[in-house]
Amino acid sequence: MILKSIKRNIAFLGTSLPRECGLATFSQDLMNEIERIEDFNSPRMIAVNNNKSYVYGNQVMGQISQHQRADYSKTALDLNRSDIDLLVIQHEFGIYGGESGEYVLDLAEKLKIPFVVIFHTVLSEPSDKQRLIMKRLAELSFRVITMVQNKVQDLQDVYGIENEKITMFHHGVPFVETVSRDELKDRYGYRNRQILSTFGFLSPGKGIEYAIEAMSGVVAKHPEALYIIWGKTHPVVQQEVGEVYRQKLMDLVSKLGLEAHVTFVDKLLTQEEVVESLVLSDIYMTPYLGKDQAVSGTLAYGIGYGRVIISTPYRYAVEMLADGRGLLGNFHDSASLEQHIVNVLDHPDLKLEMENRTQALGSTMMWSEVAKSYAALFRETIASRIVIKGSAV
Repeated sequence: MILKSIKRNIAFLGTSLPRECGLATFSQDLMNEIERIEDFNSPRMIAVNNNKSYVYGNQVMGQISQHQRADYSKTALDLNRSDIDLLVIQHEFGIYGGESGEYVLDLAEKLKIPFVVIFHTVLSEPSDKQRLIMKRLAELSFRVITMVQNKVQDLQDVYGIENEKITMFHHGVPFVETVSRDELKDRYGYRNRQILSTFGFLSPGKGIEYAIEAMSGVVAKHPEALYIIWGKTHPVVQQEVGEVYRQKLMDLVSKLGLEAHVTFVDKLLTQEEVVESLVLSDIYMTPYLGKDQAVSGTLAYGIGYGRVIISTPYRYAVEMLADGRGLLGNFHDSASLEQHIVNVLDHPDLKLEMENRTQALGSTMMWSEVAKSYAALFRETIASRIVIKGSAV
């Protein structure tokens, strides 16, 4: 008798597209790849909503209102009665309700199905409440996932999580077929320009003002240099203070007389546009201000497409740009960024060498590869539940 293979049912908890949120994009990219793996059904999503209404697609099987505590327990009970074999909790403190997002524990403590947690933020100095939430999620989960190796030690030492519970997977990068850098420069009207770029939601923590200041010295030696800042203002920042930060940056460009050397593209980029913005770049910049930033999706994309990266030394950048894959300036220091930019533009051979080193790592970070590791963990998690229950597949 031939046994029909049983396909596994996975659900994700977190923000969901079309909500403008990096976590939502991360979930969608991973779900798309899991769906292509033969022994999994199409993953589903439980969307956590803020105060806005979103029109979701068929993947969304349920919704939680962020600040409605009762929704969390109800969702756990609904999942326990469903055909879902495993829940993937995307964790950021700010997307769940209660102090530091503590309402997510109401859900986790009532779940009867196994779950794994992806920690998108791992603070080196958390509050007591933040530490408690992450430690409790880890205790209840089958496994916790971080996207940077140097945070494994923090998870053990700061949060008291057992090493056996911790897994590190790279932040995935979507594959998009594009033409060459030179062809893209022609298409966008940047022929004979040296392109520096940053993409993503604008917010004060991005440190873009220091990259703009660095351009003053850069263009004195390389008048062909152009810094493109791709992306709209972060929706939360936009709601709270409007375009104050963008206007501050634009005023700085005018003050420094850099209108021909710094330009803004104020829009939410499609995935294809994100990749094209990277491929046409000679240097990718992440001059962030927060030294404890554990993960940067935009930096992961830059590595995935083999760009030379100049950054400040936040935790993720220090690890990912080791071994000659990038250059690290100082925080709040435009002069150090300028020095690195000029060094790369002055030395094409160095640029090519760094691109090759970055691409070697980047090729392992495509979602098609990273999803295989997630799929193996999901199978292990589901199998452990079956063994505990004494059932057969």
